[in-house]
Amino acid sequence: MTVKAAGLGMHVGEQWLFRELDLDVAAGECLVLAGDNGSGKSTVLHLLYGLRAPTEGTIEVAGREPDERAVAFRRAVSVLLDDSELFVELSPRQHLELLAGSFGSPDDPDDWLAAAGLAERADVHAYHLSAGQRRRLLLLGAVARPHDVLLLDEPERALDVRGKEWLTDLVDRERAQGRTVVMATHHPPLSEVADQVVRLGRR
Repeated sequence: MTVKAAGLGMHVGEQWLFRELDLDVAAGECLVLAGDNGSGKSTVLHLLYGLRAPTEGTIEVAGREPDERAVAFRRAVSVLLDDSELFVELSPRQHLELLAGSFGSPDDPDDWLAAAGLAERADVHAYHLSAGQRRRLLLLGAVARPHDVLLLDEPERALDVRGKEWLTDLVDRERAQGRTVVMATHHPPLSEVADQVVRLGRR
């Protein structure tokens, strides 16, 4: 599956946030959106997920026009955005079991939790997790379910050094499994493993 955008533009207030943005990310590739805060990175991700409509241009994600309300689209596209939330009354294991029940994921939750360094916290309510542990669980929620396209907004936020190393490996695994990854990030190592880097905010 691919992510394609042609002539994408977004007008906000009295100015253009960006214009004439073209994206073409194939299956097994990773694109990083880079740029200063306010340059439009998160907005691009919102457009790709169908949360907002562009002022101009066309978008196709996983063979469809983005529409987060459509069940088929949500089953093909997984996302972690800035406002993504956890069910704080559930444990990490319960979160992954809920995903498995909703999406039919065949993977063992214990394997995912161990890889993310959450094995010892698997049965603790998410409310009691640290900020970094919550971020790891949110990332697990995005990848431990069937999907063709993965959209990530600053996934490195709140992660420590080991967490960021795990995240980089996670992105490499996504690419190796033929998934399309688009992420906004300020973390240079993620740009280094990307196939493409698009910098916004430079006119």
